[in-house]
Amino acid sequence: METAIVATPVDFDVYGDYGERMTKPKGESFQRPPYPFRGRIGSAEFPAEAGRYHIYASYACPWATRSLIVRKLKGLEEAVSVGIVDPVRDGRGWAFREGPGHGPDTVGRFTLLREAYEATEPGYDGHISVPVLWDTAGGRIVSNHFPDITVDLDACFDDWARHDVRLWPDDAAEEIEALNERIYPAVNNGVYRCGFAPTQEAYDAAAAELFAALDELEERLAERRFLTGDHVTEADVRLWVTLVRFDPVYHTHFKTNVRRLTDYPNLWGYTRDLYSLPAFRESTDFDHIRRHYYITHGALNPKRIVPAGPALDFGAPHDRARLSSGGPQAPVLRSRSGT
Repeated sequence: METAIVATPVDFDVYGDYGERMTKPKGESFQRPPYPFRGRIGSAEFPAEAGRYHIYASYACPWATRSLIVRKLKGLEEAVSVGIVDPVRDGRGWAFREGPGHGPDTVGRFTLLREAYEATEPGYDGHISVPVLWDTAGGRIVSNHFPDITVDLDACFDDWARHDVRLWPDDAAEEIEALNERIYPAVNNGVYRCGFAPTQEAYDAAAAELFAALDELEERLAERRFLTGDHVTEADVRLWVTLVRFDPVYHTHFKTNVRRLTDYPNLWGYTRDLYSLPAFRESTDFDHIRRHYYITHGALNPKRIVPAGPALDFGAPHDRARLSSGGPQAPVLRSRSGT
C-alpha cells in the first residue's frame, strides 16, 4: 500500500504568517486579492461529468463552506469528491496533513495546495485560496472563484444529484442577485474589512456598514423564514457562513462587537434553523474555524491563543417554521420543478 504524503508541520518561525501577504494594507481599506481561475462547468473545456471533479476545501473558510453545503444539499457526494486541508496555515498557505477532520490529498497527491496552482499555471505567484474546483482529467484548476463554484454545482450536475433541489430558481434570480450584492460587501467581506482595516477610519466605515446591513436583515427575517421566503436559496447559503462564525470568531477577533449575533432574535433563530439541516450542520467544524482564525492571523493574535468560548447552543429550538406560508411541515428546499 502506497504511503500517503503530507506536508511538514506548521512552522511560523521558518515560514511566517500567510496572512501577511493577503492582509497587508494596499490602500485606504482592506482589499481582497483576485481569484484568477474562472473556468465554468458546462463549457466545452469543462463538461459536466460525474467523478471528474474534486473540491479542495477547508471547514474553516466561509467561501469553501459554501461549496460543501451546496454539494450536500444537492446530494452530489458520489459525483464530486472533496479533500479537506489543515485549518492552520503558515506562510506556505493551505496544506495537507493528518489531523482531526483533515488528511492527505489522495487525488492530486499534493502536500501544499499551492502545488495545484503551480501545476495549473507554472510560476503562479498569487493568492492560494479555497475552495478550488479541480479537474482530475486535465490535472488543472477549473476555478477558485467561489461564487461560480456553487452556482455550477447547483445548475450543472442534476443528472447525478440524489436530491431534487434548486437553489437559484429562475423566478427568484433577480431577488437573489440583489441580496448577494448587498450581503457580500457589507457582511461577508464586511467582517474582513473590519478585522483587517488599515486605519481607524476604514474600520469605522466598515463596522457602520456591517451593522446597518445586519439591522436590515434582522427586520427582513421578522416576517419570512428565509431570505426570499419559504425556501432555502443560494442567498441563504452565502449569508449563513458568515453568521455561524460571527460570535465564535468575528465578534472578538475582527472587532465586530457592536452587537453579537445572539442579540438579534431573528438572525439568531434563522442561523439555528439552517444549522438544523444536515447539509449546514455537517459542513461546519467549530474546532477548525476557531483554530484557523486565532492561530493563523498572527498580526491580530500574536500569542496565537485560541479562546474556549463562547458557549453557544446552535441546536436550541428556533420556532422559525411558524413563518412558512405552507405551515410548519412545508418543505424548506425547493425542487427543480418549482414545487
